[in-house]
Amino acid sequence: MNPLEKPIVNWFKRNKRDLPWRTTTPWGVMVSEYMLQQTPVNRVLPKWIEWMERWPTPKDLAAATPAQVITAWGRLGYPRRALRLHAAAQIIAEDFNNEVPEDLETLQTLPGIGEYTAAAIAAFAFDQRTLVMDVNIRRVLTRVIDGNEHPKPAPTSRERARRLALLPEKNAHIWAAATMELGAMVCTSKNPKCELCPVISACNWRKNGYPKSDLIRKSQDWHGTDRKCRGTIIQALRESESLTENAIKKLWPEESQVEKALKTLQEDLLIEAISRKRYRLPA
Repeated sequence: MNPLEKPIVNWFKRNKRDLPWRTTTPWGVMVSEYMLQQTPVNRVLPKWIEWMERWPTPKDLAAATPAQVITAWGRLGYPRRALRLHAAAQIIAEDFNNEVPEDLETLQTLPGIGEYTAAAIAAFAFDQRTLVMDVNIRRVLTRVIDGNEHPKPAPTSRERARRLALLPEKNAHIWAAATMELGAMVCTSKNPKCELCPVISACNWRKNGYPKSDLIRKSQDWHGTDRKCRGTIIQALRESESLTENAIKKLWPEESQVEKALKTLQEDLLIEAISRKRYRLPA
């Protein structure tokens, strides 16, 4: 038996946050997993509630227009996720009788669902025994077992094999949720609260003297980036039915960056040209 399971799961039962997607439908879990990709819980929470009230089933979201979906996504970032979720909802409504599919292979055929997201949906929506490898889980186990501060950027086959060996035969979904919560609340990337950790006595990172990671973890400067420019354009189009290219160029200091953003946003189907040099969100 995995000796870490009991103390971490018991800690989880006492300390877990009351997150609404933990007691929802498989569709609610799926929506949360799309939203939580690269976006923190505190920003996702109000938006998830809005979406589930407005579109409680895949069929409801499938009937929305892309413009409605992008507008409702708000400032969650990476709005292509919204379009992928919309496309997945259309497939589920049409091909799967409005029910989120349960098996990993089928889940991964849906737009926006890769290996991790499929494993998470299968675990948290259907209580399946899948290997969920999010950054919080990986950080907890890298510290406790491997004695390193941070995991490598992507899981290696060796890491997967070692984590699979820890996976409980029963209630593996609870183990996944518990280790994820421990990483989010206690074993954080910066300033971990080690004194609150239920497995501190077993932690090899602590035993090694908390060595610093060799990995250089840079945070991207959001201001002035192409992504910021794209986000500024989308937000302006959320607030207007359409805008001319000249009006859009007044939103941003670098004209060439705006021209590039308009081109890539059209390629990503996040905006559309409705006449010569006038743009709107996709109909």
